Amino acid sequence: MPLTFDLPFEQLSTYPGKNPRPIDFDSFWDKGLAEMNSIDPQIELIPADFKTLNVECFHLFFTGVGGARVHAKLLRPANVRTPHPAILLFHGYTGNSGEWFDKLGFVAAGFTVAALDCRGQAGLSEDKGNVTGNTLHGHIIRGLDDALRGEPEKFLFQQIFLDTAQLAKIVMEMADVDANRIGLMGGSQGGALTIACAALEPRIKRAVALYPFLSDYKRVWEMDQAKDAYKELQEYFRHSDPNHKRESEIFEMLGYIDIQFLAPRIKADVLWGIGLMDNICPPSSQFASYNKITSPKTMVFYPDFGHEPLPGFSDKAFQFILGL
Repeated sequence: MPLTFDLPFEQLSTYPGKNPRPIDFDSFWDKGLAEMNSIDPQIELIPADFKTLNVECFHLFFTGVGGARVHAKLLRPANVRTPHPAILLFHGYTGNSGEWFDKLGFVAAGFTVAALDCRGQAGLSEDKGNVTGNTLHGHIIRGLDDALRGEPEKFLFQQIFLDTAQLAKIVMEMADVDANRIGLMGGSQGGALTIACAALEPRIKRAVALYPFLSDYKRVWEMDQAKDAYKELQEYFRHSDPNHKRESEIFEMLGYIDIQFLAPRIKADVLWGIGLMDNICPPSSQFASYNKITSPKTMVFYPDFGHEPLPGFSDKAFQFILGL
């Protein structure tokens, strides 16, 4: 195994994470879930232009926290109304829910598929804004200025994490879906949303997370990896705290949207794919979250790979989800 730029491999399995955890973290998320559950989602199912045999395809819209209309692609087996499993799919940072075509394998296997568009990214979901500061890009820091003034519920990623749980709840309540057989899958940002959703919706049974993003921000910063997907951390300090006078407070606020602190809530079986040469989502930042999962879990290692397609992992993930 090559030497990595990160911690020695034998230290990763016990790495506890660096980012501080807000003292009211649990109550913060319990309050968010209570708000989510109080919303009338006003669900719309609009038939899609995409057509194929034996599959029904819809645009699903619902109202999320803050009043935003959130979009997901929904596909289900045609003429099958007996309860069957479902999977939720989450996309990478700045992207969208992808093509209809690439979801057909799960539908053919008898699954309903729901693929979320994250607010403010490249899909059809609405971002209502209503925060102070940078809104051109940088979703990690969207709402950070407000959090520093005592309003962490304005973090955009708090809203996106809650959207994942709300979508899971909506799918679980569909008459033809077996609420006890729900899986999740995503890579990078999608991997982070998989972890968040599994934590916020404890009925999820299986979750596949591929090199998750949004974990252990302080470790990423200290490794000088605040670039690429994490570049906005560096930009925030450069523009808003150039002398790092509020560094400790900033990282504590980011702890509200750090998936490592949601990970202990997970009850699902977890399959995790990791490239040990990943310099986008460093291995130690991922282990900070993985090590806190107490439910059954398996990590598949790729020593020579980074933040890229991992050979054979998609097949493993598909077979794992089919076990629902």
